[in-house]
Amino acid sequence: MILKPMVRNNICLNAHPGGCAEAVRREIALARETLSPGTGRPRLALVAGCSTGYGLASRIAAAFGYGAATVGVSLEKAPSATKTGTPGWYNNRCFDGSAAASGLPARTLDGDAFSAETKAAAAAALREAAAEAGIAPKVDLIVYSLASPVRTDPRDGVMYRSVIKPIGGAYSGRTVDMFSGEIRDSGAEAASEEEIAATVKVMGGEDWELWIEALERESLLSPSARTVAYTYLGPELSWPIYRDGTIGRAKQDLERAAGAINAKLAAGGGGAWVSVNKAVVTRASAVIPIIPLYISCLFKVMKEKGLHEGCMEQIIRLYRDRLYTDEAARDPARVPVDEAHRIRIDDWEMRDDVQEEVLRRLNGATADTLPGLGDVAGFRHDFLEAHGFDVAGVDYEADIDPAGL
Repeated sequence: MILKPMVRNNICLNAHPGGCAEAVRREIALARETLSPGTGRPRLALVAGCSTGYGLASRIAAAFGYGAATVGVSLEKAPSATKTGTPGWYNNRCFDGSAAASGLPARTLDGDAFSAETKAAAAAALREAAAEAGIAPKVDLIVYSLASPVRTDPRDGVMYRSVIKPIGGAYSGRTVDMFSGEIRDSGAEAASEEEIAATVKVMGGEDWELWIEALERESLLSPSARTVAYTYLGPELSWPIYRDGTIGRAKQDLERAAGAINAKLAAGGGGAWVSVNKAVVTRASAVIPIIPLYISCLFKVMKEKGLHEGCMEQIIRLYRDRLYTDEAARDPARVPVDEAHRIRIDDWEMRDDVQEEVLRRLNGATADTLPGLGDVAGFRHDFLEAHGFDVAGVDYEADIDPAGL
């Protein structure tokens, strides 16, 4: 079939196998060019939420940059004869094929990362990957990058569903349709206490802690293990729907978990951190009020200043300039953090000169002025690229088998 993007209300309903594969191969090439193995760098890594965005970049950088054996966990939808799979399904296939061709031990599990069964399967896969690599089965890097709308608590079987809502009152903000350029108001009603609690259960730090406990029970956790989870803070204008909303409440719990895990790991020379990352285009960010319009202006400003980064560039800086500098590789206390023990690789986004210019452009943005003030085309490109479309060098007129690469 000939595949074209099917987009409804800033949501893409399909994916392109060849485009996904080409995008992954480019991230692999960047990791190889930029990072290199060394003492204190990871040798056996687990990535929960490995198939897209920051999780995928984290796994690629660990494997192809540092030469680590990796196990990745994600829940994706496979293609059928008439429908494409999810982007992550194709990304995982390309990662696995590239790792095998490069002699890098890798296991990818398709399953519910919240479940006890998947954690047990991951333990077995880690032992297999370590044996193939000829190293001790001790995980020294755990990346927690899950982005799921629902979670079933394995201890009581109750399913929880997250929401993106403000707390304490309704929210209204402007957003932009990335294809028409139309700027319109978008909002959300205030979350109930039940919705707040459910969002924390899904997106907070509880499951991250359960992964660490599972590795400890299986004697798979290296004494010097390092683990990182991802968050976003953003500008004050987004706080009502993000930092001060249900997502922000869940991210506060993620930081709580980081402190608890760090207390366990620090004695053995390890550590736990929450990394605050830059705004990028994801399947979720495209539908959060104010975020598409903000990102459009942010991208334009950061590109003009030579500061723009995608997921892979961000993770390279996280690894090379934060977690695994020569000093930090020897001593986790040397990892640069802020006053809340968070790693900040959103530092370029949050620079005063960047934020002041972005705010000026947001205040002047209309449907007529936005093409000059913002980068809607760049936002649209990144959105399509995340689904395998609009990737340079890919023949989008070719007849494609959705089950293949």
